Amino acid sequence: MMKFEGIMPALVTPLNEDQSVNVKVLKDLLEYQLAHGADGFYVGGATGEGINLKTEERMILAEESMATVNHRKPIIIQVAAYDFNDAIRLAKHAESIGADAISATPPLFFKYDENDIYNYYKALADAVHIPMMIYYNPAAGFNITANFAARMFEVDNITAIKWTSPNYYEMIRLKDLTHGEMNVINGPDEMLLMGLNAGADGGIGTTYNVQLENIKAIYENFKAGNIKAAQEAQILADRVIHAIIKHRTIPATKVVLEAMGFAVGNATFPMTRYTPEQKAEIVKGVIEAGLVI
Repeated sequence: MMKFEGIMPALVTPLNEDQSVNVKVLKDLLEYQLAHGADGFYVGGATGEGINLKTEERMILAEESMATVNHRKPIIIQVAAYDFNDAIRLAKHAESIGADAISATPPLFFKYDENDIYNYYKALADAVHIPMMIYYNPAAGFNITANFAARMFEVDNITAIKWTSPNYYEMIRLKDLTHGEMNVINGPDEMLLMGLNAGADGGIGTTYNVQLENIKAIYENFKAGNIKAAQEAQILADRVIHAIIKHRTIPATKVVLEAMGFAVGNATFPMTRYTPEQKAEIVKGVIEAGLVI
Protein backbone atom coordinates (compact mmCIF):
# COMPACT_ATOMS: atom_id res chain seq x y z
CA MET A 1 0.00 0.00 0.00
CA MET A 2 1.39 3.38 -1.01
CA LYS A 3 1.78 5.69 1.97
CA PHE A 4 1.76 9.44 1.39
CA GLU A 5 4.09 11.36 3.67
CA GLY A 6 5.69 14.76 3.97
CA ILE A 7 4.63 18.15 2.69
CA MET A 8 2.39 18.30 -0.37
CA PRO A 9 1.04 21.58 -1.74
CA ALA A 10 -2.66 21.68 -2.53
CA LEU A 11 -1.73 23.09 -5.88
CA VAL A 12 -3.14 26.40 -7.07
CA THR A 13 -4.46 26.11 -10.63
CA PRO A 14 -3.07 28.84 -12.91
CA LEU A 15 -5.94 30.10 -15.06
CA ASN A 16 -6.37 32.21 -18.17
CA GLU A 17 -9.15 34.80 -18.33
CA ASP A 18 -11.55 32.25 -19.86
CA GLN A 19 -10.88 29.87 -16.94
CA SER A 20 -8.84 27.49 -19.04
CA VAL A 21 -5.64 26.10 -17.51
CA ASN A 22 -2.51 28.18 -18.11
CA VAL A 23 -0.22 25.26 -18.88
CA LYS A 24 3.05 27.20 -19.04
CA VAL A 25 2.57 28.76 -15.61
CA LEU A 26 1.39 25.40 -14.23
CA LYS A 27 4.65 23.78 -15.32
CA ASP A 28 6.71 26.65 -13.89
CA LEU A 29 4.89 26.47 -10.57
CA LEU A 30 5.33 22.72 -10.28
CA GLU A 31 9.05 22.97 -11.02
CA TYR A 32 9.41 25.74 -8.44
CA GLN A 33 7.66 23.63 -5.80
CA LEU A 34 9.78 20.59 -6.61
CA ALA A 35 12.95 22.67 -6.34
CA HIS A 36 11.83 23.88 -2.91
CA GLY A 37 11.19 20.43 -1.50
CA ALA A 38 7.60 19.45 -2.25
CA ASP A 39 7.02 15.79 -1.36
CA GLY A 40 4.02 15.45 -3.68
CA PHE A 41 1.01 17.36 -4.97
CA TYR A 42 -2.74 17.45 -4.44
CA VAL A 43 -4.17 18.55 -7.78
CA GLY A 44 -7.64 19.93 -8.53
CA GLY A 45 -8.78 20.13 -4.93
CA ALA A 46 -10.51 23.04 -3.21
CA THR A 47 -7.38 25.19 -3.54
CA GLY A 48 -7.11 24.14 -7.17
CA GLU A 49 -10.77 25.10 -7.73
CA GLY A 50 -11.33 21.78 -9.48
CA ILE A 51 -15.05 21.57 -8.89
CA ASN A 52 -15.50 24.98 -10.60
CA LEU A 53 -13.64 23.98 -13.78
CA LYS A 54 -14.91 22.25 -16.88
CA THR A 55 -14.24 18.51 -16.90
CA GLU A 56 -12.01 18.85 -19.99
CA GLU A 57 -9.91 21.51 -18.25
CA ARG A 58 -9.57 19.29 -15.19
CA MET A 59 -8.24 16.54 -17.45
CA ILE A 60 -5.73 18.96 -18.97
CA LEU A 61 -4.68 20.02 -15.47
CA ALA A 62 -4.17 16.39 -14.46
CA GLU A 63 -2.34 15.42 -17.66
CA GLU A 64 0.03 18.38 -17.64
CA SER A 65 0.76 17.98 -13.93
CA MET A 66 1.59 14.32 -14.42
CA ALA A 67 3.75 15.04 -17.47
CA THR A 68 5.69 17.77 -15.68
CA VAL A 69 6.31 15.93 -12.42
CA ASN A 70 6.93 12.68 -14.34
CA HIS A 71 6.77 10.48 -11.23
CA ARG A 72 9.49 12.40 -9.40
CA LYS A 73 6.95 12.80 -6.59
CA PRO A 74 3.44 11.38 -6.10
CA ILE A 75 0.35 13.16 -7.38
CA ILE A 76 -3.15 12.81 -5.93
CA ILE A 77 -5.94 14.02 -8.22
CA GLN A 78 -9.22 15.27 -6.75
CA VAL A 79 -12.16 14.06 -8.86
CA ALA A 80 -15.38 15.12 -7.09
CA ALA A 81 -17.89 16.73 -9.45
CA TYR A 82 -21.49 17.92 -9.33
CA ASP A 83 -22.32 15.22 -11.91
CA PHE A 84 -21.29 11.84 -10.47
CA ASN A 85 -20.73 10.48 -13.98
CA ASP A 86 -18.07 13.18 -14.43
CA ALA A 87 -16.46 12.12 -11.15
CA ILE A 88 -16.21 8.53 -12.41
CA ARG A 89 -14.85 9.77 -15.73
CA LEU A 90 -12.23 11.90 -13.95
CA ALA A 91 -11.27 8.98 -11.70
CA LYS A 92 -10.74 6.64 -14.64
CA HIS A 93 -8.82 9.35 -16.48
CA ALA A 94 -6.55 9.91 -13.46
CA GLU A 95 -5.75 6.21 -13.33
CA SER A 96 -5.10 6.09 -17.09
CA ILE A 97 -2.45 8.83 -16.92
CA GLY A 98 -0.59 7.23 -14.03
CA ALA A 99 -1.84 9.20 -11.01
CA ASP A 100 -0.78 7.77 -7.68
CA ALA A 101 -4.22 8.18 -6.13
CA ILE A 102 -7.58 9.85 -6.53
CA SER A 103 -9.42 11.86 -3.91
CA ALA A 104 -12.89 13.31 -3.49
CA THR A 105 -14.93 15.49 -1.19
CA PRO A 106 -18.35 14.18 -0.23
CA PRO A 107 -21.14 15.21 -2.63
CA LEU A 108 -22.22 18.80 -2.06
CA PHE A 109 -25.38 20.73 -1.15
CA PHE A 110 -27.96 17.98 -0.54
CA LYS A 111 -28.26 16.18 2.79
CA TYR A 112 -26.93 12.63 2.73
CA ASP A 113 -26.76 9.98 5.42
CA GLU A 114 -23.79 7.73 6.17
CA ASN A 115 -24.96 4.96 3.87
CA ASP A 116 -25.29 7.45 0.99
CA ILE A 117 -21.74 8.70 1.54
CA TYR A 118 -20.41 5.15 1.96
CA ASN A 119 -21.99 4.13 -1.35
CA TYR A 120 -20.60 7.25 -3.03
CA TYR A 121 -17.03 6.63 -1.95
CA LYS A 122 -17.22 2.89 -2.61
CA ALA A 123 -18.47 3.51 -6.16
CA LEU A 124 -15.58 5.90 -6.83
CA ALA A 125 -13.05 3.50 -5.32
CA ASP A 126 -14.47 0.56 -7.29
CA ALA A 127 -14.07 2.52 -10.55
CA VAL A 128 -10.27 2.39 -10.33
CA HIS A 129 -7.43 0.17 -9.20
CA ILE A 130 -5.33 2.87 -7.55
CA PRO A 131 -5.59 4.15 -3.97
CA MET A 132 -8.30 6.58 -2.96
CA MET A 133 -8.00 9.35 -0.39
CA ILE A 134 -11.20 10.56 1.26
CA TYR A 135 -11.31 14.35 1.59
CA TYR A 136 -12.83 15.42 4.90
CA ASN A 137 -13.65 19.09 5.25
CA PRO A 138 -16.62 20.08 7.46
CA ALA A 139 -17.33 22.90 4.98
CA ALA A 140 -18.41 20.23 2.48
CA GLY A 141 -21.45 19.60 4.64
CA PHE A 142 -20.92 16.04 5.92
CA ASN A 143 -19.29 15.23 9.24
CA ILE A 144 -16.86 12.35 8.78
CA THR A 145 -16.27 10.73 12.16
CA ALA A 146 -13.45 8.39 13.11
CA ASN A 147 -15.93 5.50 13.11
CA PHE A 148 -17.15 6.32 9.60
CA ALA A 149 -13.63 6.79 8.19
CA ALA A 150 -12.57 3.48 9.73
CA ARG A 151 -15.56 1.85 8.02
CA MET A 152 -14.47 3.34 4.69
CA PHE A 153 -10.93 2.02 5.30
CA GLU A 154 -12.35 -1.50 5.02
CA VAL A 155 -12.89 -0.89 1.28
CA ASP A 156 -9.83 -2.39 -0.41
CA ASN A 157 -8.32 0.65 -2.11
CA ILE A 158 -9.54 3.38 0.24
CA THR A 159 -6.25 3.82 2.04
CA ALA A 160 -6.05 7.46 3.11
CA ILE A 161 -7.89 10.55 4.31
CA LYS A 162 -7.15 14.26 4.02
CA TRP A 163 -8.26 15.53 7.41
CA THR A 164 -9.14 19.22 7.03
CA SER A 165 -10.68 19.55 10.47
CA PRO A 166 -9.42 20.88 13.82
CA ASN A 167 -10.92 17.86 15.61
CA TYR A 168 -7.70 16.06 16.49
CA TYR A 169 -9.45 13.91 19.07
CA GLU A 170 -11.25 12.20 16.19
CA MET A 171 -8.01 11.96 14.20
CA ILE A 172 -6.34 10.18 17.13
CA ARG A 173 -9.33 7.85 17.41
CA LEU A 174 -9.16 7.10 13.69
CA LYS A 175 -5.49 6.14 13.94
CA ASP A 176 -6.35 3.93 16.91
CA LEU A 177 -9.36 2.29 15.22
CA THR A 178 -7.26 1.40 12.16
CA HIS A 179 -4.25 0.25 14.23
CA GLY A 180 -2.21 3.12 12.82
CA GLU A 181 -2.65 1.82 9.29
CA MET A 182 -4.89 4.44 7.68
CA ASN A 183 -2.78 7.06 5.91
CA VAL A 184 -3.91 10.33 7.53
CA ILE A 185 -2.83 13.67 6.05
CA ASN A 186 -3.36 16.92 7.92
CA GLY A 187 -5.36 19.64 6.17
CA PRO A 188 -5.41 22.87 8.23
CA ASP A 189 -2.15 24.70 7.43
CA GLU A 190 -2.31 26.68 10.65
CA MET A 191 -2.38 23.49 12.74
CA LEU A 192 0.07 21.22 10.93
CA LEU A 193 2.14 20.62 14.06
CA MET A 194 -0.98 19.59 16.00
CA GLY A 195 -1.92 17.18 13.24
CA LEU A 196 1.54 15.62 13.15
CA ASN A 197 1.46 15.23 16.92
CA ALA A 198 -1.95 13.53 16.64
CA GLY A 199 -0.53 10.99 14.20
CA ALA A 200 -0.81 12.56 10.74
CA ASP A 201 1.73 11.29 8.23
CA GLY A 202 2.15 14.65 6.51
CA GLY A 203 0.27 17.70 5.34
CA ILE A 204 -1.59 19.07 2.33
CA GLY A 205 -2.29 22.79 2.31
CA THR A 206 -3.04 25.97 0.40
CA THR A 207 -0.36 28.28 1.77
CA TYR A 208 2.27 25.64 1.03
CA ASN A 209 2.20 27.19 -2.46
CA VAL A 210 3.82 30.38 -1.16
CA GLN A 211 5.74 29.33 1.96
CA LEU A 212 6.90 25.79 1.35
CA GLU A 213 10.17 26.27 3.23
CA ASN A 214 8.36 27.44 6.40
CA ILE A 215 6.05 24.45 6.23
CA LYS A 216 8.88 22.01 5.53
CA ALA A 217 10.65 23.32 8.63
CA ILE A 218 7.66 22.34 10.78
CA TYR A 219 7.61 18.82 9.38
CA GLU A 220 11.36 18.20 9.37
CA ASN A 221 11.90 19.52 12.89
CA PHE A 222 8.98 17.47 14.19
CA LYS A 223 10.34 14.30 12.55
CA ALA A 224 13.78 15.01 14.04
CA GLY A 225 12.30 15.47 17.51
CA ASN A 226 13.11 19.19 17.63
CA ILE A 227 9.70 20.21 18.96
CA LYS A 228 10.66 23.73 20.02
CA ALA A 229 12.03 24.46 16.53
CA ALA A 230 8.88 22.95 15.01
CA GLN A 231 6.75 25.22 17.21
CA GLU A 232 8.76 28.26 16.15
CA ALA A 233 8.37 27.30 12.48
CA GLN A 234 4.59 26.92 12.97
CA ILE A 235 4.43 30.39 14.53
CA LEU A 236 6.28 31.86 11.53
CA ALA A 237 4.00 30.03 9.10
CA ASP A 238 0.91 31.16 11.00
CA ARG A 239 1.91 34.81 10.69
CA VAL A 240 1.82 34.42 6.91
CA ILE A 241 -1.40 32.38 7.07
CA HIS A 242 -3.06 35.08 9.18
CA ALA A 243 -2.07 37.74 6.64
CA ILE A 244 -3.68 35.66 3.88
CA ILE A 245 -6.88 34.50 5.59
CA LYS A 246 -7.73 38.09 6.59
CA HIS A 247 -8.75 38.27 2.94
CA ARG A 248 -10.16 35.35 0.88
CA THR A 249 -7.72 32.48 1.09
CA ILE A 250 -7.67 31.19 -2.49
CA PRO A 251 -7.74 34.50 -4.40
CA ALA A 252 -5.35 36.06 -1.86
CA THR A 253 -2.91 33.17 -2.29
CA LYS A 254 -3.08 33.76 -6.03
CA VAL A 255 -2.22 37.42 -5.47
CA VAL A 256 0.87 36.41 -3.50
CA LEU A 257 1.91 33.96 -6.21
CA GLU A 258 1.54 36.75 -8.79
CA ALA A 259 3.91 38.87 -6.68
CA MET A 260 6.33 35.92 -6.66
CA GLY A 261 6.36 35.94 -10.47
CA PHE A 262 3.74 33.30 -11.30
CA ALA A 263 0.94 34.66 -13.49
CA VAL A 264 -1.71 32.35 -11.99
CA GLY A 265 -4.59 34.69 -12.83
CA ASN A 266 -7.79 35.29 -10.91
CA ALA A 267 -9.72 32.72 -8.93
CA THR A 268 -12.80 31.30 -10.64
CA PHE A 269 -15.78 33.64 -10.85
CA PRO A 270 -17.48 34.79 -8.65
CA MET A 271 -14.59 34.69 -6.18
CA THR A 272 -13.14 38.08 -5.29
CA ARG A 273 -11.46 40.25 -7.92
CA TYR A 274 -9.05 42.57 -6.11
CA THR A 275 -8.20 46.11 -7.09
CA PRO A 276 -4.50 47.01 -7.53
CA GLU A 277 -4.67 48.75 -4.14
CA GLN A 278 -6.10 45.64 -2.46
CA LYS A 279 -3.44 43.46 -4.08
CA ALA A 280 -0.74 45.77 -2.78
CA GLU A 281 -2.26 45.54 0.71
CA ILE A 282 -2.21 41.72 0.60
CA VAL A 283 1.39 41.60 -0.57
CA LYS A 284 2.44 44.18 2.04
CA GLY A 285 0.76 42.08 4.72
CA VAL A 286 2.56 38.84 3.91
CA ILE A 287 5.92 40.63 3.64
CA GLU A 288 5.36 42.22 7.05
CA ALA A 289 4.50 38.74 8.33
CA GLY A 290 7.95 37.58 7.26
CA LEU A 291 7.42 36.09 3.80
CA VAL A 292 10.34 36.73 1.46
CA ILE A 293 9.11 37.49 -2.05
